[in-house]
Amino acid sequence: FIVIFFKLDARLRVLIPIAENSVSGNAFRPSDVLTSRSKITVEVGNTDAEGRLLLADALAWADEEKPEMVIDMATLTGAHRVALGWDLPGLFTNDDAAYNRIAELGERWGDPVWRLPLYKGYESYLKSKVADTSSTGSKPLAGAVTAALFLKKFVKNTVDDNRTWLHVDFAGWTDARPGRPEGGEPQCILSLYAYLMERFGST
Repeated sequence: FIVIFFKLDARLRVLIPIAENSVSGNAFRPSDVLTSRSKITVEVGNTDAEGRLLLADALAWADEEKPEMVIDMATLTGAHRVALGWDLPGLFTNDDAAYNRIAELGERWGDPVWRLPLYKGYESYLKSKVADTSSTGSKPLAGAVTAALFLKKFVKNTVDDNRTWLHVDFAGWTDARPGRPEGGEPQCILSLYAYLMERFGST
């Protein structure tokens, strides 16, 4: 909406991968192997992590067009909330300059973000004996990091070409405080809005 309303000088494509975690006769099961849009085979590590499977295909679809920037936002992991609590969205990115500016703007706009690492040492947690990758980490630790590392596999063009990928793992909730009632919260939206305005400007 912000990109359209303020007529930013950018071509916007919006993909909305939505998952419902329901049980049925053809629901996938732990250890099933699925072939993704990008032809990466994925072992289902946890059926409660269904959202990242759809998000991975959406990212792969976006990545095919080689855009200047790919942004994905998801209430993806409980591990993010354990690490940062309700108030701070976790931001993973390959672009140091983009993060530094978003963080600065977030402080100015009262919409803080906090960077979490795409730590290569945890890539081994995603190894699978039957597929190219597991959808979840093999250890009950660093779940937000392993989820981001899993998604990174599906934006290969963007990362390899040093274009910007921003992955925001957020809670979307706030406790009651002055000016903000308890309930849903559009976290990281204002900081991203300010960054996009600076980067692309308006027509």
